[in-house]
Amino acid sequence: MNETRSLSQKESKRFKPPIYQTFWRWHFYAGLIVAPFLIILAVTGGIYLFKPQIEELIYQDYYHVTPQKEKLSPEQQIAEAAKRYPDGKVVRFRPGEDDSRSSEVGIAAGDATYTVYVNPYSGNVMGTLEDQNKLMNRLEALHGELMAGTIGDRIVELAACWSIILIVTGIYLWWPRKSGKLTGVLLPRLSKGKKVLWRDLHAVPAFWLSAGMFFLIITGLPWSGLWGNTVQTLATNSGIGYPPSIWVGEKPASDVTAKEVADVPWAAEHMTVPQSRRQKDMSISINDVVGIAEERNVHSGYNVFFPQEPKGVFTLSVFPPRAQDEATVHIDQYTGGVLADYRYQDYGALGKSIALGITLHKGSQFGFVNQLIGLAICIGIVSVSVSGFVLWRKRKPKSGLGVPPAPKNKKTIKPLVLIMIFFGLFFPLVGLSLIAVLLLDRFMIRRISVLRSFFSA
Repeated sequence: MNETRSLSQKESKRFKPPIYQTFWRWHFYAGLIVAPFLIILAVTGGIYLFKPQIEELIYQDYYHVTPQKEKLSPEQQIAEAAKRYPDGKVVRFRPGEDDSRSSEVGIAAGDATYTVYVNPYSGNVMGTLEDQNKLMNRLEALHGELMAGTIGDRIVELAACWSIILIVTGIYLWWPRKSGKLTGVLLPRLSKGKKVLWRDLHAVPAFWLSAGMFFLIITGLPWSGLWGNTVQTLATNSGIGYPPSIWVGEKPASDVTAKEVADVPWAAEHMTVPQSRRQKDMSISINDVVGIAEERNVHSGYNVFFPQEPKGVFTLSVFPPRAQDEATVHIDQYTGGVLADYRYQDYGALGKSIALGITLHKGSQFGFVNQLIGLAICIGIVSVSVSGFVLWRKRKPKSGLGVPPAPKNKKTIKPLVLIMIFFGLFFPLVGLSLIAVLLLDRFMIRRISVLRSFFSA
């Protein structure tokens, strides 16, 4: 018999259970769909883990200043930065987190926003960057949405959800069916030939990495546009979102959410923004706002977002290394009154879990050790994806995809259908993609001989 015959032809003789064949088939398709995206996400994510070190290296001339006795007031620093964009509008201010760090002034000019780095002692402008062109911002856009906006976001979310199916089916296929053997299960077999070795180099590392892969996927999904927003909305509407106790006085009448006016932590994005009560013509100064932040012990590295309308508020927001130090504070722009102060301890169980998951995902919660663990998982994902591709190419027939055979006895896989329905309901994009695959199979693949032979080989 020809040595290039497909894996499906060989393995179908060894494994008769329809459930195994079904899991194998779904694992094959899941890998085919998501492997390229997993590699992109792993490479970009592995680099993004080291954002602090990379930006420190690239922008060191913008970041570092020599400490002196006294700093200029925030108002004076902003005034110096604003000279660079006389027709622009100041939208953000970030005091340096220590005495040797420059301040940042965010300015909107035309269709772009810029960050102006200011020496807080002399007022000298140290440099200017367009926000969307910052290296790590571009990398983040590639990682989160393939730099393709909403469509890219949906593709990344779909790939992430299918990756969970890939992990579940992979563990089932890996699961040892003979007791007492470690090789081929926990350790690769080195003397069984190249095909067996490539199989083990794919399956064994994938098992060891499965928990880490699953964690990165689950903690990344809250950022997704569809699934993440749905979870946020459900958390808010069910009462397990932000608590009433964070408001000082009455709850706000505004319909504006925090993410529409500022860059805030995940748990605060859907929080309704309170309104300033205009009592005088002049608003408080940025000096006053920074003073309030210090009085309330907001973690260093916070941003102040300026109100953009008469009823708007100053918003303090900080993304610290540890989730426990997150804060979102809304301040009346006229009176200086704190209208809401939302901290980690105010989050519900869901909010705390997701906040902690996000900082672990970003590699900041436990510092350098956290970064190294994340990097190891990312390298592992790339390795497993590559070994899976090599394994497929080695076992693929000359014609066709080498798709594992579909089970003939459909009745025995009914429980699996229920599982797939669950996945489809819990992850809506998975459900839509399953429907698309079924329609494609029924109305095209089965009816066009060329496609039928290609997908059944």
